[in-house]
Amino acid sequence: MRKGRKWINTLTHSPIGMRAQPRRDWDLWSIGILSLILILVIYALPDSALRIVIGLPFILFFPGYAALSVLFPEGKDLEIIERVALSFGLSIAISPLVGFGLNYTPFGIRLAPILFSLAALNVALSAGGLFRRDMAKKPYLPFDPAAVWKRYSAQFRAEKGVDKLLTVVLVISILSSVIALVYVVAVPRQGESFTEFYVLGPGGNATGYPRNLTVGEDASIIIGIANHEHRTVDYTVELWLVNMSFVENVTQVHAMYYFDSFNVTLEHTDVDLEGEWEAQWEVPYDFNVSLEGNYKLWFLLYADGVPSLPYAPLPMLDFTGTSAEERILGAVENEVQSLNLNLRVTA
Repeated sequence: MRKGRKWINTLTHSPIGMRAQPRRDWDLWSIGILSLILILVIYALPDSALRIVIGLPFILFFPGYAALSVLFPEGKDLEIIERVALSFGLSIAISPLVGFGLNYTPFGIRLAPILFSLAALNVALSAGGLFRRDMAKKPYLPFDPAAVWKRYSAQFRAEKGVDKLLTVVLVISILSSVIALVYVVAVPRQGESFTEFYVLGPGGNATGYPRNLTVGEDASIIIGIANHEHRTVDYTVELWLVNMSFVENVTQVHAMYYFDSFNVTLEHTDVDLEGEWEAQWEVPYDFNVSLEGNYKLWFLLYADGVPSLPYAPLPMLDFTGTSAEERILGAVENEVQSLNLNLRVTA
């Protein structure tokens, strides 16, 4: 019986008898738990600041720290400063490798595959680190928060007068800095303001544009706009049929016909880099050209008003030689958001 009991006691130091000690190994337990909490936060509270607060160390610290716990479980292997520094460096190496591997799987590099893959990796490495730490003779152990609090509380109570006041000020300063850092990370500045403006072929793709037409032949395209300006915008789209050439890098307008215009008001919509792209506003546009020649059909986009014209626009009214040419020159110089479609119209 004694031998049996001795064998059982020895077994408690083996992989089968490894005991959970969350208080002692709170660092690795925290990595595993926080990795799982992040999944819940992203799907249950997608706009929560916790997504960023936990997400940054989830990518930049947890994988490397857990991996080092597996590779170097002994306390003598690495100093604490070395362990922390290497944790950041190793995490920066591991996280892209996970994405690189996912790129060659059917899952691809998307939020869900990366999130679950890194979470599984963090949990697995943490479990491996706990196993290696339990087997080590003199394992590396994180500091004991309760002991640290007790020691510094006793020191604080022993202080008097100015020393105690300076300690309070120092603690408040540190806490303020941490809160400010969390706020800056969790509440990022407003993103870049811009407008998506595009023309698609009749099939809804960036192909199949009408290029070669006969006079009066009907053609069709799709015009789309998406407002990412962080405000409501009144858009005006002007279409101009222009015969032009470039001589010694100088734009020469030979004929410029007012073609059409329309207005649309759009609310701001956020850019979603994680989900499938969706159009905010699109309209099929049918047209035909009544004049033979080689033209560019220009699509000019204006926000909150358009420059005045020298006289009232009418369909296919020629504005060659007027101040309206500044519209096309501005588009060529990228001063006006614009698109153009090359057309060859024959009789």
